[in-house]
Parts: sequence; structure tokens; C-alpha cells
Amino acid sequence: MVAHPGSSPGAPPPVYSPHVLAIETAGLAKTYPAGFGRRGHEALRGVDLRVEQGSAFGLIGPNGAGKTTFVKAILGIVRPTAGAVRVLGGDPLDPRIRARVGYLPERLQLAPAWNAIEILGSVARIKRLGRARARIDQLLDTVGLSAAASRRVGAYSKGMRQRLGLACALLGEPDLLVLDEPTDGLDPLARVDVRNLLAREVARGAAVFLNSHLLAETERVCGRIGVLSEGKIVLEGALDALRGPTTRWSLRFAPGIAPERLTEAGLAAGGAPGAWTFDGEEVALNAALDRARGDGALLVKLVRESKDLEQVLADAIGAAA
Repeated sequence: MVAHPGSSPGAPPPVYSPHVLAIETAGLAKTYPAGFGRRGHEALRGVDLRVEQGSAFGLIGPNGAGKTTFVKAILGIVRPTAGAVRVLGGDPLDPRIRARVGYLPERLQLAPAWNAIEILGSVARIKRLGRARARIDQLLDTVGLSAAASRRVGAYSKGMRQRLGLACALLGEPDLLVLDEPTDGLDPLARVDVRNLLAREVARGAAVFLNSHLLAETERVCGRIGVLSEGKIVLEGALDALRGPTTRWSLRFAPGIAPERLTEAGLAAGGAPGAWTFDGEEVALNAALDRARGDGALLVKLVRESKDLEQVLADAIGAAA
């Protein structure tokens, strides 16, 4: 673990796992000093976080929570005031580590007079990839820009620029992908393509670190989630565990049963035609279903509901307040 200037002197070194992690922080803190009419701001307040290789991790939280500062810290763009950060087993400022990280910023800036081949070629030179033209052509095909490869980027739509930025991040098969709003500006079908692409990267063994306000996209991509609020991680874990099962069930019945029969059985109309809900444990649910079936109801769908990521975020922020 690399201790940065500002770490507490004499503090005992933290204990870390023996295997190499994609991202590992301990007591990570960042304070922006006051100056030029600006108030001082404590953006990060002792963040401990570990992201495994071969996993997809999503960092979520409200505006001003410190997410952007955390991303900048793991990329070596800002230096922490205190604590430590390790990326792929080394210092994020080490050029050898940086070459193994692919980054897609939220506010992507691309040279408007260049075309996609020229931009990717520049990235390849920065990463010292040598002869990368074949890989560049392959990536352009992967992100759906082959037909526009020779067109000036200044004429690209926002979605096309986003695709090119993703290709830049993927160049060199990085071990860690840090993606800030990767599906911003993309149409629904393109978002599906990006999700499939990221799933292949995780299967390859890369780690995906996603920072996004699009919670539905985060749910579809990430297996683990961290909630950052006021500079601290207030909740972290596997998404399925955080969403958790509830005692609420969604049901659908075949047409033909009188609605009042289902209401008498203890079910509540779910809004859409044929949709119903039930609140209760399995024993009570089965009793209600037995009564509904006794009246001729034909059950065609039964699903236990769980929290969506929006509710997980709201509950975590509320509990931390």
C-alpha cells in the first residue's frame, strides 16, 4: 500500500489482504483548502474500499458525496490529504500501473479535427502499445464506429463520441477499467451493447469500476455496490444481498377470475391488468393462493419483490443521516 503525503505520522500500518486487488484504499481522505473566496471542503473522510479483480463494482451516491474526488484519487489525479491507495498492487502514479488502467471520464474531450483512427493511435503511443492498428480496427468494429472511422470527431454525435471514448479506455486490454457515466448519451440498444462488452471484460479477468447516476445501468452491470455519502462509505456489499428479499410478492392471474374473489383472498390490485400484489410470508401467501384457486383462479406468475438500487441508496443515506 502506498502511503501518501499527509498520512498521520506514527500511525500503525493497516493490514491488507495478501492477494493483489484492483483497487484498495485505507483511511483515504482529501481536504480541499480554502482560498480565493472558496471555502475549505472535506471531500473524502477516511474511505476504506477493496475492489477485486474480475469483478464489476459500482460507486453510487448523491451529488457532492465525493465520488469524483475518489475517482481522481485512484487515478493519481489528486493527492490524498491522508490515508493510502493502491491500484493493481502499486502506486497509481507509477507509469507501469497507469498503462494497465483504462479510463473514460464523464466530460470527454476529443480533438475535433482528428478522426477516430488518429485518436486511438495517439492513445496507443501513450500506452506504448507498438503496432496497434489491427487492435484499433477491431475496437472500432466492437463499438460500432467502423463506418465512421475516417470522419472527423467534431462531426460525431454525443453517442458516437462516447463510443470512441470507450474504445480508448479498452485499448491495450487494461486490467482495470474506470468508467464515469459510460452509457451517457447512448440509445437503449447501444447501452445493451456496452453492458455485454463490460461483461466480457469482467469474464476476461479485468475489474470494472463504474461511477454513474444511472442506477438502472449500475444494477445491470455491477455485482457489488458502494454507497458514498458526505465523503464516507456508508454501505458496501454484494448487490443481491443489499437489495434483499422482502415480504411483498407480485402475482399475475389468467383472465376469467372475478377481481373481487382475489380481493377477498387477501390480494391487492397491482395497477396493470391481471397484476396483483400480496404482503406476507410464505405461509400466509399459500393460504391466500389456496383460497384464490378454490375460486377458480389460475396463477401464471409469482415473483418475490426486492428493493431496487434507488431504494437501497435512499435507505443507506437515510440511515447515515
